[in-house]
Amino acid sequence: MTTILPNQTLYIKGLDDKIQKEELRRSLYYLFSQHGPILDVVALKTQKMRGQAFVVFRDITDATTAMRALQGFPFYSQIMNISYAKGKSNVIKMKEGVYVGTSQPSAPAGPTAEPAPTGTKRPHEAEDAGAAKRTKGDDAADEAEPDSTTDAAATASRTENPPNRILFLSNLPESVSEDALAMLFQEYPGFKEVRLVPGKTGIAFVEYETDIQADTAKGVLHGFKLAPTVEMGVEFAKM
Repeated sequence: MTTILPNQTLYIKGLDDKIQKEELRRSLYYLFSQHGPILDVVALKTQKMRGQAFVVFRDITDATTAMRALQGFPFYSQIMNISYAKGKSNVIKMKEGVYVGTSQPSAPAGPTAEPAPTGTKRPHEAEDAGAAKRTKGDDAADEAEPDSTTDAAATASRTENPPNRILFLSNLPESVSEDALAMLFQEYPGFKEVRLVPGKTGIAFVEYETDIQADTAKGVLHGFKLAPTVEMGVEFAKM
């Protein structure tokens, strides 16, 4: 088997193909973004690509951390199988200034960038049909030799992230619900939604319309006690 070098793009298979595309992309974004900034998430509903997706990180180190932490993670009751993609995605090529457009063949498993979850701008957009055409004839990705896995609940050590409109919540009680968190965070202007991470307790994401509005809620609710001895952590999500 051809050796696949570590790169920024992860290939995920074994996903539940009944999940709606946008819900799948959004949930993958929230789950994987705990391990570093994400440039793109690609999930196509073509027959060939059902149950598969690509997550493109900004840095190889973050991609490796995410793969090790989430390998075998139960995502919507399905076990994820994660490997490095066979080649750089087009969004990485664009970032490095070597993307040559659709007139040239794409690198293996190099899906076209689509809009990021939650409306974040990405370098370019493409229709599913165009992306599917560029992946035609590709086997999507060969499996890389698995690295030793770590506890799926482990997360990368965090530093203060730049202000943005998405907040990351941690240290939540296992029994907390989206409705309960929404009641708390909707008291502050610009609130849009709360999302728990499927299969993972203790964390959630809250989205506001602007980073200023998110910062207001963060300043008030960081350290808020959802239980007598449990203080909620609130920080800006990695973008």
